[in-house]
Amino acid sequence: MSERSDQQPDPIDPFEEIIAAETDRDPDLAVIEAGSRTLRAQGGAPQSDVPSRPADPEVDKALREVEADLATRWGETKLEPSVQRIAALMDVLGEPQRSYPSIHITGTNGKTSTARMVEALLGAFDLRTGRYTSPHVQSITERISLDGAPISAERFVETYQDIKPYVEMVDGSQEYRLSFFEVLTGMAYAAFADAPVDVAVVEVGMGGSWDATNVIDGDVAVITPIALDHTDRLGSTPAEIAVEKSGIIKQDATVILAQQPVDAAQVMLKKAVEVDATVAREGLEFGVVSRQVAVGGQMLTLRGLGGEYPELYLPLHGPYQAHNAAVALAAVEAFFGVGSQRPEPLDAETVRKAFASVSSPGRLEVVRRSPTVVLDAAHNPAGALATAEAVGEAFDFSRLIGVVGASADKNVRGVLEAFEPIFAEVVITQNSSHRAMDADELAAVAVEVFGDERVQVEPRLPDALEAAITLAEEEGEFAGAGVLVTGSVITVGEARLLLGKG
Repeated sequence: MSERSDQQPDPIDPFEEIIAAETDRDPDLAVIEAGSRTLRAQGGAPQSDVPSRPADPEVDKALREVEADLATRWGETKLEPSVQRIAALMDVLGEPQRSYPSIHITGTNGKTSTARMVEALLGAFDLRTGRYTSPHVQSITERISLDGAPISAERFVETYQDIKPYVEMVDGSQEYRLSFFEVLTGMAYAAFADAPVDVAVVEVGMGGSWDATNVIDGDVAVITPIALDHTDRLGSTPAEIAVEKSGIIKQDATVILAQQPVDAAQVMLKKAVEVDATVAREGLEFGVVSRQVAVGGQMLTLRGLGGEYPELYLPLHGPYQAHNAAVALAAVEAFFGVGSQRPEPLDAETVRKAFASVSSPGRLEVVRRSPTVVLDAAHNPAGALATAEAVGEAFDFSRLIGVVGASADKNVRGVLEAFEPIFAEVVITQNSSHRAMDADELAAVAVEVFGDERVQVEPRLPDALEAAITLAEEEGEFAGAGVLVTGSVITVGEARLLLGKG
């Protein structure tokens, strides 16, 4: 074993990983809080469906201390691809991830929404669930859920304190300290074992083979559509990316395969054969039979592994969410043995109730009316194209103003080109993350895509939101103009806070 290195990458930006956690010390976040009060007075929604800061000052202080401690570690974009460190942590914790069955989810887009649907379906069938997803929209506690709700701040702190001595033990034995994501993964697996849960629903952080979550052996491996993202780490083609993502396919598992590029599908089918896994493919063994736009969402008929499920109301917009629903349903059927050990389908009424209860914050989420403001975390070209299609289908905007803030390591031109046909004008901004692309640099790309007359630059997000809302209001109260905030999960999280959803 080589000597442990202290030459780690720069600590992660607290706001990047812990949205709204440091407002009393970061002047930029103080601006966001002040802007939040102004925008709320202009019509922001007062309710939140993700956790806000704890009301108890002592609990809030304890959570901030944990957040600050985690923020000293490698961030999620600073990687040394290996499961060695997380495996060592699992070993000293007594292998908590092996105390419950799991459904493991990878892919490029749709992972979190699919995980939420899987969780809702399992919960509707009276199973106690644990869900681990990333990144969070506003609160770090969103990442670890029990029974369909984020764990409390108190429990989050307790879980961290419980595993901290073991984390430090592993830190001292490895070349590099455990990363932010590795520690959170350890916390999730420990919390699920402590609950205990009947089944864990686990979303990978990045890739699959060397992702920290991959110390779990999923009974069901779900692979949502693969597209180009994180190409510097995962590969430059869908096939190369599929090699990494297929790493979650384990011996004798069932693989639920969403519609994929042909070369990516070939890679994953080959891996399934190698480990004797069973494969169910969207469009063949399961899929979307029909879908119809409905108020607040869509009505679906899905074909599962055990038969058809008609009249399913899904309160989420867009064709891609219908496909996510089909994948989620097949995953849960496979978990229950439908189509293999169990010939009959799941109870249709229970499935209906589950889908009707699904939410996915920051995914075509309406956070304000008059004018309508929609948030969507699309941050790669494939996601942006899906969002643009869904907006055109679900909303009858007479004029749509975009607010875009992106990370510098993303294909921002591809994202902007995807939105160009639906944005009348775009307000370019930047979020508070150190990864954020400079607003002027992003604006230069936007001018090439949209033309100078359609681009406005407001580096501060509160100003960008105000400018976009003002442009929409110029159409008149009943003209049907709207605002779409997009480009990054971080941008959406900050906008959500500004508009009163937190």
